[in-house]
Amino acid sequence: MELNKFKEFTILNSPALVEYILETSSYPNEHEQSIMNASVDETQFLSILLKLMNAKNTLEIGVFTGYSLLATALALPEDGKVIAVDPNKEAYEFGLPHIKKAGVEHKIDFVEGPAMPFLNDLLAKGKEGCFDFAFVDADKDNYINYHEPLMKLVKVGGVIAYDNTLWFGIVALAEDDEKFNDPTLGSIKQYGYDAIKKVNTFLPNDPRIESTLLSIGDGVTLCRRKY
Repeated sequence: MELNKFKEFTILNSPALVEYILETSSYPNEHEQSIMNASVDETQFLSILLKLMNAKNTLEIGVFTGYSLLATALALPEDGKVIAVDPNKEAYEFGLPHIKKAGVEHKIDFVEGPAMPFLNDLLAKGKEGCFDFAFVDADKDNYINYHEPLMKLVKVGGVIAYDNTLWFGIVALAEDDEKFNDPTLGSIKQYGYDAIKKVNTFLPNDPRIESTLLSIGDGVTLCRRKY
């Protein structure tokens, strides 16, 4: 999700500190300036994680213009594969020239359409336990619904990452807080706030995983499948 519009509401609560992190650590390691949605520091963290895991087969639920998809493809070995689904093919094609320029298009299978039928189709095709990693940055209301099929598709010991789980930091604010009621936040409270709160309560209580909510980017929750 694009953070610049609401930079003053980021979880660090300091635009200057955000810019310092990006300028000193993130941008020097970027091939090109990001035109897409996931934050640069979070994407680089996930890229390193994939390499540490020796991940080879991954899923991406929600693509937009493909910044995190590009980073994933770059992190995978030459024979690795990321299968990505999004109903907006036009947005994916907007970022496709960057993917082609990086020489990783052959690692990506893009599927146009809604995620739930896609995930159920993978299960019907016998793909249980076939994936090392899944990154979820789609419609927040369905995070809770995506979890069950992903728990079957991602192998034991594999990781599911849910993006935006700190939702600009407002998940920690009381509803009578002055900042919570800032009119600038109207759209992000309407879209996703309740769903993110729900999934943040659910994940730590799922005995099948061990999870941690990281304060990077707009928050990302990592879930390791135990069984």
